[in-house]
Amino acid sequence: MPDDLSSVTRFRPPAFDAVPLSAAPDARFVPAPAHGVLPDSFFSTTNLPTYVKVGGAWRLPLEPRMDSGIVLGTDGVLRIREGRRVAKGDLVVVGKAEDGSEGVFVHVHAFVEPDDGSEFRFMTSEVSREKPIDYRQMALLLLEQREAGGYVTWVAGPALVHSRARTDMTWFVDQGFVQVLLAGNAVAVHDIEASMFGTTLGMTGTGQASTGGHGLHMRAINAVRGAGSIAKAVEQGIVKDGIMHALVTRGVPFVLCGSIRDDGPLPDVITDAVEAQDAMRAHATKATMAIMIATALHAIATGNMLPSFTMDRDGVLHELPTICVDSSEFVVSKLKDRGTRQAFGVVTNAQDFLHILRLFVERELDARDRNPTSRDHASRGGKSPYPFLPIT
Repeated sequence: MPDDLSSVTRFRPPAFDAVPLSAAPDARFVPAPAHGVLPDSFFSTTNLPTYVKVGGAWRLPLEPRMDSGIVLGTDGVLRIREGRRVAKGDLVVVGKAEDGSEGVFVHVHAFVEPDDGSEFRFMTSEVSREKPIDYRQMALLLLEQREAGGYVTWVAGPALVHSRARTDMTWFVDQGFVQVLLAGNAVAVHDIEASMFGTTLGMTGTGQASTGGHGLHMRAINAVRGAGSIAKAVEQGIVKDGIMHALVTRGVPFVLCGSIRDDGPLPDVITDAVEAQDAMRAHATKATMAIMIATALHAIATGNMLPSFTMDRDGVLHELPTICVDSSEFVVSKLKDRGTRQAFGVVTNAQDFLHILRLFVERELDARDRNPTSRDHASRGGKSPYPFLPIT
């Protein structure tokens, strides 16, 4: 994704019909020695487009992600698998070279022009609060995703609720811009507390601490545990509005992952870390866009499960639009340092980001209602340049 979000990244296909890739050997496969154990020389994946040569043909494995192995299934399909999910005897790609010389090619420049860095330029840091934020481009991304049936994955931290962005987040769910929410116990707890008591961690909407408010989130947890689940609490009228209410009533899935510090937790929270990772991964494989707001750990965890690309209906790869929002440059930089290089950083607070983004989306919707032929994507012949098919 470009740093300014102002242009569509163009995929540069590998030159498979030219040397050296045309002369590259087939990849080598070695059986996994035991369940959950990869061969010593296994190829460790990245989140970039990675091709494996099998039977003289270069193929793109399904379910791409970083920090995993590549397995050739009995059905002849290549899939990327976490080491713990590999079974004894599975055929695993081995080798360390990424240039195709061992039958594996990592397409580093799939979306990025090689840059020797020789030109002197200002404002070249990838993450800065001084860079402009193109909210209209993000609004267009969301609208095109919704129109084309994309799978927009939202990742949120509790600051989203505390900062009074709850109403705007609920609006995005209601309007069909959210296909899944990945979060922790706290996001759901404080959203439900706000529905039941009008506070988050005892703090009112004006930012004032309420008397006895420190226990209100525990009362919210207890009420949901008594109901049996968040969905049942919604059905019983315990939770009447907010993010979780909208997700339940709209049938939008959510994954709540537990941590060692959780209060309660809510009955929907997955407390086994491996089970939680699998649940998140099931949605990450479907993602065609990701928006991460006010969470370091969940953003990095999701980023590690996401490919940097996806595929359109014509089989062309596109960079997966990934937006990371936080009040600190550190979180966005940390995400990129952990391998999610395609992430576009927005350094601002959750309330401002969601409120402004909603205004731009509503503005675009209003413009289209007034003049349907003026749609931005109409100038591209009605074809969206953005990805809508996961590599699964």
